[in-house]
Amino acid sequence: MRKKFKVNSLKSKVLIFLSFCLLFTLNPLPFSKVEMGGFKAEARVYIDITSPAFKKLPIGIHDFSGDSGKEIADIIRDNLDFTGLFEYIDKAAYLENPSQPFNPLNWTPLGTEAVVKGSSKIGEKDLIARVSLYDVFEGKEIMRKEYRAEKELLRQLSHAIANDIYYTLTGEKAIFRSRIAFICEDKGQRELCLMDWDGGRITKTGLRGNVILSPHWSKDGTKIIFSAERNRQWEIFLLDFKSMKEMKVFSARGTNIAGDFLPDGNQFTFSSSKDGTHDLYIMDLKNKDIKKLTSYFGIEVSPAVSPDGRYISFVSDRGGSPQIYTIRTDGSELRRITFEGSYNTSPSWSPRGDKIVFTGRRVTNQICIVNPDGTGLTQLTTWGNNEGPSFSPDGRYITFSSDRDGLKGVYIMRANGESQKRITTRNMNAYSPRWSPN
Repeated sequence: MRKKFKVNSLKSKVLIFLSFCLLFTLNPLPFSKVEMGGFKAEARVYIDITSPAFKKLPIGIHDFSGDSGKEIADIIRDNLDFTGLFEYIDKAAYLENPSQPFNPLNWTPLGTEAVVKGSSKIGEKDLIARVSLYDVFEGKEIMRKEYRAEKELLRQLSHAIANDIYYTLTGEKAIFRSRIAFICEDKGQRELCLMDWDGGRITKTGLRGNVILSPHWSKDGTKIIFSAERNRQWEIFLLDFKSMKEMKVFSARGTNIAGDFLPDGNQFTFSSSKDGTHDLYIMDLKNKDIKKLTSYFGIEVSPAVSPDGRYISFVSDRGGSPQIYTIRTDGSELRRITFEGSYNTSPSWSPRGDKIVFTGRRVTNQICIVNPDGTGLTQLTTWGNNEGPSFSPDGRYITFSSDRDGLKGVYIMRANGESQKRITTRNMNAYSPRWSPN
């Protein structure tokens, strides 16, 4: 069954969301190449984020001049600060005014190694920001770009600037333009929602159900698959942002719960009790072929696909209690991963495939992480009930839900458990977050 979104407000919301997704595919555009004295600046890694002994980079970020300049700079600071890779120089100590040309002699006494300066201007329709990043030791400009967006999209423009600064200094892609899909609940109504990685610009899609379970992104970020119970029937739906359509992709008697897409985006995993017990399946969206992956008289649910598409982690009670297992996508090499705790569920792979994060019951539910061979199990949270973890696109951060503040909310933290913070408002009941792949 294929249908267009029927709610006008929903269409406008999704159109807005799509503009968020596509805006910086086309922009920002550099208004000049990174050149000094007629030559292009050589690429250099200022922070080696792969080194366990990296040193935080002291950085100065001026408030931008012009319209909304301070707000843009504040968002950039917040983005970079959460990474734990930067040490901020207090603005009160700056020797150089924002309007003055960059002079390394004004920054060396402060121990600063990089400086960000910029300007912003709001026109009738557009917001324009010009940004320069300087290397204090070398005394030169290492990034200069112009960013242009509709003026309502200030946050997304700021995220894009932070992305480019991060990439210039680390050589790695940042996550500041990524989104998180999650379920929100208001007065008994459950709805699929979307937001920026830091909790900004929450958008309700209008897609509802008596029960909606954790959404899953396709690898290119253009589709979301999710399960919903509507009219006493569990069904699996696909939300396609390109065609602006919702499609029912699977329906059968019993409970049918969507899992991850495979890397090609044409196949997805799911669990279903259509044959009497919960087993795992793989379905091809093009030809509708369904392959049964497991056959067991107990419960097997929560399939999560490894980044290379070769393995699936899932939950099975075949050992007596719910535990994490892995299996090849061809149904071979079944292996139990977790042995600690009486109830482990909701596995999710890191983008590199070197870690699996999951929910483990330790009196209360906590977020744990383990290697795919079962070694190195570590508990990351301790306070409240914490569930439904998902890695960021770069694998350095994890989102999850927690009731530690009373009402369930969506949180983020570094992948080692540090800097845990709530990103949804305290009056919103929110859970089942899933980080976008880009």
